[in-house]
Amino acid sequence: MTSAKYFAAALLALAMAAPAAAQQMAPQGAPPTPEQQVDQLDELLNLEAGQRQELVSLLTEMQNGMQQQQQEAQALQQQLHAHIGPDFDEQAIRQDAARLGELTGEMAANNVLFQARMESVFTEEQRAELERQAQQREQQMRQMREQMQQQQQQQQAPQ
Repeated sequence: MTSAKYFAAALLALAMAAPAAAQQMAPQGAPPTPEQQVDQLDELLNLEAGQRQELVSLLTEMQNGMQQQQQEAQALQQQLHAHIGPDFDEQAIRQDAARLGELTGEMAANNVLFQARMESVFTEEQRAELERQAQQREQQMRQMREQMQQQQQQQQAPQ
């Protein structure tokens, strides 16, 4: 796997891990704040104050944009579902489906742009640490999968 792919995997892993850890500090069910997510990154990477501010800004922008897009996507999915019935309108269905496709593409592009912007904030040493963390996480996941497969094979083996 290339360095860039490891970095992207690391960012995704951190994006998944940070909310889980931050939720422990947040009120029940509340999503983690950008500050809480940056605190998590800071523990791993020892961020400078300028990096912290830039990351909080990026995360805030991303969360606001994603929230709006997710709400629009949900509304479109509900509209599509509402079209189901004997008196369906094919043109309206295709129009809503096309917009949902566009929105999904926009969300994917925004996600990649966000990751690229985040990468530009980190130093080479911090990127290397993220890559190391991603490799470690990948190894742990591989070991867990292997253990689960072994357990399943043992359970399925005739006794």
